[in-house]
Amino acid sequence: MKILRPILVLIGLIAIWQIVVWATDAPFFILPAPLRVAQTLVERFDIIWPHAQITALEIVLGIACGTLVGTLSALVMAYFAPARRWLLPVFVISQAIPVFALAPLLVLWLGYGLVSKVAMATLIIYFPVTSSFFDGLRRTDMGYLDLARTMNASRWTMLTRIRIPAALPAFASGLRVAAAVAPIGAIIGEWVGSSAGLGYLMLHANGRMQIDLLFAALAVLAALAIALYFAVDIILKRILYWMPDTNPSSD
Repeated sequence: MKILRPILVLIGLIAIWQIVVWATDAPFFILPAPLRVAQTLVERFDIIWPHAQITALEIVLGIACGTLVGTLSALVMAYFAPARRWLLPVFVISQAIPVFALAPLLVLWLGYGLVSKVAMATLIIYFPVTSSFFDGLRRTDMGYLDLARTMNASRWTMLTRIRIPAALPAFASGLRVAAAVAPIGAIIGEWVGSSAGLGYLMLHANGRMQIDLLFAALAVLAALAIALYFAVDIILKRILYWMPDTNPSSD
């Protein structure tokens, strides 16, 4: 039943798409029908797939770098009070700058290759990872910490044995958000300046009015994003096996 529901949702969305095409009588270069997009996807898959591999690599590397930097930032702010007083205002102020506005600068500084796209994806996911993990570290049950202090536990022991395990559920939520938004950074970076990737392919297909190819690339991007999200979710559930799912559910 869990597998059937997403399939039914997908079929419903495709049906709505087809109904809109019929109702508006839109030309194919404005809104192609689902069947035409599927045909283009099959016929041009040899072109789409290499670009999809590059975008997927950018997204995965961005998640890895953003998670590493975000985790370290949260740990530094949680463990060192002086560092928190300096880093936290900078961390908050940095979010006032639209990340999309930095894309041209990143391409200018880091070039048109892989590095600028990974940096963009890293910036996109840095905030949700850092904020969620830091919030989890701050909200550790004080009863556990008081008990550890009475047993003369060091700050490092309390951090590694109590605060980090207690913060893992919040950290997992941040990673799920990061997995959902990471493709945005890679695609924006490819739109600003790139010679490969799904964003590059979509931009050039739009310029040539090949809207069916644009939709086909968009479908592949959506599939990559969904697969990435569920892969992260499955990994997190296996790591946090001791956290029960308290959501009531019914089949």
